[in-house]
Amino acid sequence: MNLQRWLYPGGRPRRIARLLDRATAALYGRGVAPDRLVTLEVPGRLSGRTVAVPLVLSVVDGERHLVSMLGPDVNWVHNVRAAGGRAVLRHGRREPVRLAEVAPGLRAPVLRDYLRRAPQARPHLPVPPDAPLAALAAVADRIPVFRVVPAG
Repeated sequence: MNLQRWLYPGGRPRRIARLLDRATAALYGRGVAPDRLVTLEVPGRLSGRTVAVPLVLSVVDGERHLVSMLGPDVNWVHNVRAAGGRAVLRHGRREPVRLAEVAPGLRAPVLRDYLRRAPQARPHLPVPPDAPLAALAAVADRIPVFRVVPAG
């Protein structure tokens, strides 16, 4: 069994995955990693406390995007939607942003770039990294993608 799939059975993180994600988010947020690796901070929809999640930025045609490798039923996606897209990206500095959900018909090029940039996500997505755009478009409605828009 693939380690990534073991860490996130059924799309939910095991305790060890939550601990690793917390540590990774702290590193990404400090800017220690390459700039495609960021920390997303968003208020929790239930607690109101800031939740920090390590993510991989995808860049297509000069626009930045965030992809949910575990699908639509993950906390950060629910929290972003509940917050009206308001969030903060961190990579050495804090950047207030608005995350705008991308329509499924426009997600395929972003998913292709994401698969190239985030090899750890490949076990969670139902297509191989070299899949044609048509195959990516066929599964795009199951994989949330958000465009990063500067706040203000």
